[in-house]
Amino acid sequence: MHQVSSFFAPDRYSVKKMAKPVNFVCTAPQAKQVHVTGDFNDWDMTAHPMKRQPDGAWLLQVQLNHGHHHYRFLVDGKPVLDPRAHGIARDHEGAKVSLIAVS
Repeated sequence: MHQVSSFFAPDRYSVKKMAKPVNFVCTAPQAKQVHVTGDFNDWDMTAHPMKRQPDGAWLLQVQLNHGHHHYRFLVDGKPVLDPRAHGIARDHEGAKVSLIAVS
């Protein structure tokens, strides 16, 4: 008797399990510090500090899995929506957050 592997085996390659690099850019030239916080880091306000670029923008690349993610920037500790986001959503407390779709 031979063994047949299932097409839906749990260890099968899946794009949903693949992380993809996503660039976050925040234009805040006067800021002293900027962080990205979101569902991908349990809304940890210090987990993803951004780096100031020569033009005054802030940049960070984060590996994100396939799907929709909620996030916001923290500019000197104040929440700021991303004008480049794919949309606006609400977090678990009802506050507006930025939305990004990763495919």
